[in-house]
Amino acid sequence: MIKVILCDDHALIRRGIRDTLSDAPDIQVVGEAGDYGELRTLMRNTTCDVLVLDINLPGRSGLDVLHVLKDEGSTLRVLVVSMYPEDQYAIRALRAGAFGYVNKGGDPALIVAAVRTVAQGRKYVTPEIAQMLVESLTTPMSEMAHEKLSDRELQTLVMIASGKRLSDIAEELMLSPKTVSVYRARVLEKLGLANNSELTVYAIRNGLVGS
Repeated sequence: MIKVILCDDHALIRRGIRDTLSDAPDIQVVGEAGDYGELRTLMRNTTCDVLVLDINLPGRSGLDVLHVLKDEGSTLRVLVVSMYPEDQYAIRALRAGAFGYVNKGGDPALIVAAVRTVAQGRKYVTPEIAQMLVESLTTPMSEMAHEKLSDRELQTLVMIASGKRLSDIAEELMLSPKTVSVYRARVLEKLGLANNSELTVYAIRNGLVGS
């Protein structure tokens, strides 16, 4: 039996994933968490084979969680399940230690297949991610400026371009408005942009948000 912990801040999303996984005879969901704090508490008291982790969590993001687990030398196998398209975060997640990346908008059967693959200690990638990995190997020097952003800077960029105010972003990420303003300033400087309007146009042109 594959034991799974779910970490997603949306209860309805967790329920949907839990129901999908519970239909599989060889998978058991042994715990659920809505943020990093709940996840750490749960992991101290519950053993599991696979952590199904969302990217967009309040406070510490899923990428932050991956970096922490990697720094701690954790052997936990992590499958990232996100609303963000593969080209935004998949390779970042894999480089941070994830064993796989699945889009929430895809076929639910993919999550089951991914959990089984990851539980065996193998990487799970879709054909789209495999193609991106090949391209990243053949063209290691990317010309895309946003790929030089830190994980948190990229998250801030996407949220601003999606129309969220700095105060909303601060509340969602459990950061101070001043800290979010610093991330915004760094993004503008690194991308050579002047304001939120230019930032939004950049994000749309580069497929980071929908038009």
